[in-house]
Amino acid sequence: MALSDEKCIALTTYRKTGTPVTAPVWVVPVSDGRIGFYTAMGSGKTKRLAHSPAVQVQPCSYRGTVKPGSTPVGGTAEIIRSGPLFDEVQASIKKKYGFLATVAKAMGSRQLRRQGLQYADSVVLVDLRRDVTP
Repeated sequence: MALSDEKCIALTTYRKTGTPVTAPVWVVPVSDGRIGFYTAMGSGKTKRLAHSPAVQVQPCSYRGTVKPGSTPVGGTAEIIRSGPLFDEVQASIKKKYGFLATVAKAMGSRQLRRQGLQYADSVVLVDLRRDVTP
């Protein structure tokens, strides 16, 4: 099974100190061969990615428990805020996760508004063909 077929992946990004931080994210395939997910600009993930595009991904549960027997895969990430790939990822998440995506977006928006952030205003594209060391 391809990583893009998983319901959720553990995304590991790196702080400036090199300390890894892992969070579960939904994932969809992107037409250019990458995988993608959405998040809020200004979230911890986007702040860490602005510092270092290096990531590791691995299949996991919705709670972030890594699937037994799976191996982390390294890659690079790019944050986009608009354009055809942004729209593609947004539509693919809605199609793949259905009503759950609508509920999560509403709940996430409400929670993040208090912090001055907007849920799903950024898309992260992960290229697993380019592995870089953090």
